[in-house]
Amino acid sequence: MDGINLAILAGALLFFISIIATLISARLGAPMLLVFLLIGMVAGEDGIGGIQFANPQIAFLIGSIALVIILFDGGMRTHPERFRVALAPASMLATLGVVITCGTVGVAAAYLLGLGWIEGLLLGAILSSTDAAAVFSIFQSQRLKIKERVASTLEIESGSNDPMAVILTLTLVSLLAQDKALDAFVLVTFLQQAVVGAAMGYGAGRVFVFLCRKLPLSFAFFPLLAVASSIMIYALTNSFGGSGFLAVYLMGYIVGNARLPQIIHILRMHDGLAWISQISMFLMLGLLVSPGNLMDHLWHALLIAGVLIFIARPLAVFICLIPFKFPMRDQLFISWVGLRGAVPIILALFPWLAGVPNEHLYFDVAFVVVIVSLVLQGWSLIPVARWLKLEVPAELEPDQAMPLDAVPSKDVMEVLAYKVTSRSPVLTMRWQQLGVQLPVQYLGLIRDGDWLQASEDPAIAAGDTIMVLSHLKHVKKLSEILASDAEKSVLDNSNFFGDFLLNGAVSLSDLDAFYTINMAELNREQTLSAYISERFHRRVVIGDQVKLDQLLLTVREINEQGDITQVGIKPLQD
Repeated sequence: MDGINLAILAGALLFFISIIATLISARLGAPMLLVFLLIGMVAGEDGIGGIQFANPQIAFLIGSIALVIILFDGGMRTHPERFRVALAPASMLATLGVVITCGTVGVAAAYLLGLGWIEGLLLGAILSSTDAAAVFSIFQSQRLKIKERVASTLEIESGSNDPMAVILTLTLVSLLAQDKALDAFVLVTFLQQAVVGAAMGYGAGRVFVFLCRKLPLSFAFFPLLAVASSIMIYALTNSFGGSGFLAVYLMGYIVGNARLPQIIHILRMHDGLAWISQISMFLMLGLLVSPGNLMDHLWHALLIAGVLIFIARPLAVFICLIPFKFPMRDQLFISWVGLRGAVPIILALFPWLAGVPNEHLYFDVAFVVVIVSLVLQGWSLIPVARWLKLEVPAELEPDQAMPLDAVPSKDVMEVLAYKVTSRSPVLTMRWQQLGVQLPVQYLGLIRDGDWLQASEDPAIAAGDTIMVLSHLKHVKKLSEILASDAEKSVLDNSNFFGDFLLNGAVSLSDLDAFYTINMAELNREQTLSAYISERFHRRVVIGDQVKLDQLLLTVREINEQGDITQVGIKPLQD
């Protein structure tokens, strides 16, 4: 009993320290996952804690379950709009990009470490996937918003390239374990993993949605049902020779976008579960590694990290994005954001479990590469994004939004809460004075815990919370009026979007009446919206910029149909 109590105390203490350490990492701008990893190392056998842990089977089991939960959560939070904006480029990066990275790193590893070609490619496959959690935890902690196309590409790629890396790793481990050579069987195995994984994920998502609509369970049970279902589908898909990680991600995407009344409860619970999984996984991997053993392969690992970061990742990005004509600064940022996280370390356990030669080599090298990636790339993400001018002003939003998905309606309805501060532009005003022309229902104020109903029409004071019932499509316009930093945001937006805002339907000839524009080879009757869309050859997103003679046009607003409704105008300096 004493031993069990001590183990429980040690685990709880590590979790407590890790959670408190996130406050420090946020202040320093350090990746939180790096902090968890370092805490695990300090608590390990060579650190202060002296905890003995050297069981790759348990590590693989915990790591696999954690990855299932993380991927399922990521799939649920991937919106269809993300796919419409960046599905094609992200898919190229998640497939061809992984292969290019694997091949480039594999050749370098074979040469630097004196390995065979298959062994080198195996190390390349282990290191070929990026980590979405590592990237977006940094963005969220620093409240950084970047261009939607870049963010969408990174999000979808990071969420979908893990299955590709797993497929390559398993295939190459199987070849080494059975002493086989590369042949057509590898392609057959890859296709089987992808096809079976996609089919199982799609089917599981549809079945889960059907069950949610039919089972008379309490809402408290549906998050638990989601966890159990995702883990079960992962195991079943692997049993049928498919990619369980791909299946789980697709299942999460289908469930998250099915407009289920239970989804808000599922997302809330999975947000906490995803963080528990991240902390557990990195703490465990930190405990598993022996810092003394890392020194045996340190210099080679550092060289491979350099090849991965400065050669393999940029090469993969530039080749994969050729058909999509991304601006160079977008490509540079996507190249730099290829952070490695827990997945490479988990994949490095595969050869260890299979008993192939040099099993500790793969783990040690992967661990060093992840550390280098999190330190070098993770710490520099924010300044690089701002240096490349990819940051866009954050959209105004309510302090809280409570969806009413259980109420049937053509559009999702939400109860919105806006906190009033001393800098709120609506301070001291009454609702009737705001002149809100949107079809929304004012519900009143919450003041000192009391509900002041709309019929009383009280004056708005600092500390109040404004309550409004609205359709989802009106939230953005409403936030521009009621958000506490609405006035400040407008000023910030003017610096980014330009000196003036024009309607996207304005023609080039009308614009020429205010600015002297060289109209050679231009259609004078073409609208600003059509001109920008034609220049991009793809779906335009907020923040996209195009030069028109001596003017810089920046997309400010897009409607639900994808048409540009507002364009910022800024004269370029001579």
